Amino acid sequence: MSEIVELLQQLVAIDSINPDLVPGGAGEEKIACFIAHWFERSGLEVVWDEPAPGRPNVIGIARGTGGGRSLLLNTHMDTVGVVGMERPHDPFIKDNRLYGRGSYDMKGGLAAIMAAGAAAKKRGLRGDVIVTAVADEEYASIGTSSIARHWHADAAIVTEPTELNICTAHKGFAWLDIETEGVAAHGSRPDLGVDSIVKMGKVLVNLEELDRSLRSAPSHRLLGSGSIHASLIQGGQELSSYPKHCFLNIERRTVPGETLQKVEAEIPRIFEQIATSDPTFKATVKTGLVRDPFEVSFEEPIVKIVHRKATAILGHVPIEIGQAAWMDSALLSGAGIPTVVFGPGGEGAHAVVEWSNLEHVERCAEILAAVAEEFCS
Repeated sequence: MSEIVELLQQLVAIDSINPDLVPGGAGEEKIACFIAHWFERSGLEVVWDEPAPGRPNVIGIARGTGGGRSLLLNTHMDTVGVVGMERPHDPFIKDNRLYGRGSYDMKGGLAAIMAAGAAAKKRGLRGDVIVTAVADEEYASIGTSSIARHWHADAAIVTEPTELNICTAHKGFAWLDIETEGVAAHGSRPDLGVDSIVKMGKVLVNLEELDRSLRSAPSHRLLGSGSIHASLIQGGQELSSYPKHCFLNIERRTVPGETLQKVEAEIPRIFEQIATSDPTFKATVKTGLVRDPFEVSFEEPIVKIVHRKATAILGHVPIEIGQAAWMDSALLSGAGIPTVVFGPGGEGAHAVVEWSNLEHVERCAEILAAVAEEFCS
């Protein structure tokens, strides 16, 4: 068994379920301690950063001799829950696949950046290689948000799973809260009551039409179009009353080129359309969490180096891809760090069966080390 496969087994065996997703989840402290000790044994400088109490990032630095460019490698330590899984933290290998929670999302990428950081230390590069194992990507990304505030580098690689292809774009999202207002009254008094839930029904019909319109006009070469869907709905007091309030939480997925200003104008426009035929319609919308989409030029130096080294080591040309899911790469890019996403493959993100392709993990580490050697020299 190779050292990196053994490392991945050890990482998967540590419960790091995000406690903001699953109350009582173990969080990142135990796995961060393991990684910090591993960094120390590998000769890396170790920095401990807690963006929230008990929710650490651990940073390992292969300090350069001076004069070279710096490279930041980024992966998250936290995982989703394990309901329905038989052996979530008892990793096993079958057919060159390592099974267990987090093996694919994304401890395979974590093992790869740790190994690449250790290799950079041994090679004595001119520039720093900064290995960031972060907390909370699965919920609010407080980990990489802290990294983006306090660290800078000349380029970054995020090792989310890409099947060793090169991801240069992913979608963003905005969460919006809609409230329709009615008039509470006894169910026997339609002359007094206004049904806020029925009013929300009109919003839902228009949301379906907006989603259809968005998806009929794809605007991005890799990602297609944005989309919108209703996520959660709540309203009413009891069966015998007209409901005064109805609340709807929606998610708007965005592609590069779609601004928050554009997104925030869509829902009020729906309200205006409804109100033209329904003078009793009253509604408000508030913007919640927003995460920008991500895109990097294929001509960016870090992208070209990853492409060249991956081609040489894999023996074939990797594909340029876009990903539908949001990633921490958008935060690093937003902080002014040219960023690309490149990681191993497997299957089962957030699923009952999850596995990482061990050959991909080994090749990914090799490619990252080769990229660091050229970029930081």
